[in-house]
Amino acid sequence: MIIVTNRIKLKLGFAAKMAPMFTRPGALQTMEGFIKVEALITKNLSEYDELNVNMYWNTIEDFTQWKNSDAFKEAHKGPTNAEQESPILGSEIIIYEVASTLESNA
Repeated sequence: MIIVTNRIKLKLGFAAKMAPMFTRPGALQTMEGFIKVEALITKNLSEYDELNVNMYWNTIEDFTQWKNSDAFKEAHKGPTNAEQESPILGSEIIIYEVASTLESNA
């Protein structure tokens, strides 16, 4: 399993507004190899917001198919109003391979 994290730096006050956009039901859920997505807000920042969107996939090839799909392009279209300024200050993609896990016995 791999985890692809999109670490997004945002203007203050936007992380909580944008987080639900990444967990809406849609085409992502039908992609082969998709496991889940979660949106995490970093809590110890004061100059900007940070949203970490973690996507869990069976393989890197599954993620690559999503990234190259028409559904991905549709999901990542910007606002149609050209005058609307984006709250995104920057982003970074980080790919992890799950090497070891431990789950609750309860």
